Amino acid sequence: MYLIGDIGNTETKIFLFNEKFKLKKKWTISTVSLTNTYLDSKIKLTITEILKIKKILFSSVVPKAFQLIKKFLIKKNKKLKIYELKQIDLKKLIKLKVNRKQVGSDRIANAIGVTNNNKNYIVIDFGTATTFDVIIDKTYLGGVIAPGVKLSLENLSNKASLIPKIKLSKISNVIGTNTSEAVKSGFFWGYLGLIDNIIKLIKKQSRKQFKIVLTGGLSHLFKNTIKGKSVIEKDLTITGLKKVIIKLIK
Repeated sequence: MYLIGDIGNTETKIFLFNEKFKLKKKWTISTVSLTNTYLDSKIKLTITEILKIKKILFSSVVPKAFQLIKKFLIKKNKKLKIYELKQIDLKKLIKLKVNRKQVGSDRIANAIGVTNNNKNYIVIDFGTATTFDVIIDKTYLGGVIAPGVKLSLENLSNKASLIPKIKLSKISNVIGTNTSEAVKSGFFWGYLGLIDNIIKLIKKQSRKQFKIVLTGGLSHLFKNTIKGKSVIEKDLTITGLKKVIIKLIK
């Protein structure tokens, strides 16, 4: 069996697959709430499952959380070998033109996730931050980091007493007739403009055409509204980690 996880700033996703990579269990837990007690209450693994796990790989942007989960799993079985993506030599899968120490493991995993031929990709991940990653001919060139949509919206509501908590959705009118509509318009049309402009600038600088891949929680809001065609890959980070665990970890 295989255990694969993505540790983000807000939430952590952990997947348990059988030897044919059929999903057996999945957990989505709060990263900020991580303690041994919390993990014990959330991650339920049978003794048989623990003994059958052969490979474990995580991408993590929260080192303390990774160490906590690693210790939690080793207590279950001291023989387990647990890797973080940046510990692996990735040259056989992708060329990295970035400083490995200064780029998130999730972004590297996303780049690996789309790299299956010599096509060019822009991966847009709507997470705690909104990230744009550029992959040309199996080479990860780097990208752009912008404030996350949800984080920015929550911060505005927390700082402005007259702005209520708002769930972002598509809005047809640009001019809002009340506070809720005005905020939705600002965030939806504002981020749409940001996305389209960054894609335009990447194309202009690189002089290349790209396939646009969206992932993360709010990707569905922008799929049919950004300029040009795009596809959604819901668990792209996990797809990238699967490739690594199959091809590079013995």
